[in-house]
Amino acid sequence: MKIVGTNRKARRDYEILETMEAGIVLWGTEVKSLRAGGAHLKDSYAAIEQEELFLYSAHISPYEQGNRFNHEPTRTRKLLMHAREIRRLLGKIKEKGLTLIPLKLYFNDAGKVKVELGLAKGRRAYDKRREIAERDAERDLQRALKDEERK
Repeated sequence: MKIVGTNRKARRDYEILETMEAGIVLWGTEVKSLRAGGAHLKDSYAAIEQEELFLYSAHISPYEQGNRFNHEPTRTRKLLMHAREIRRLLGKIKEKGLTLIPLKLYFNDAGKVKVELGLAKGRRAYDKRREIAERDAERDLQRALKDEERK
């Protein structure tokens, strides 16, 4: 599995409740650009419209050797999932006020481009601060235990 792009801010800004994999419809120059490593998922999101799943604001750089038929970098791209999975996600999104955030874009073992989506709930500023404090406390504890082992 070759990871092409990740959304590093997603896990900080959102609480990820569930992850799932989706295929993505791409043009030829987009695939070539992804193989060269040109993708950013910052500020991108997925939404369901008329029982179809779409990815918005994902940036795939134009292919350098592309010609006039090169793709638009931030175009809306269709995501591929089974209809029952999309209906299940739609129910969760409407019921609980959740959102779909792309976590990473990668090539699987078969060479297909996949998107890992996270069913996410937004975090408040105080939740982020509390999580940072907990992580710092855990790091200090591990550091203290490591220092005790050295003695």
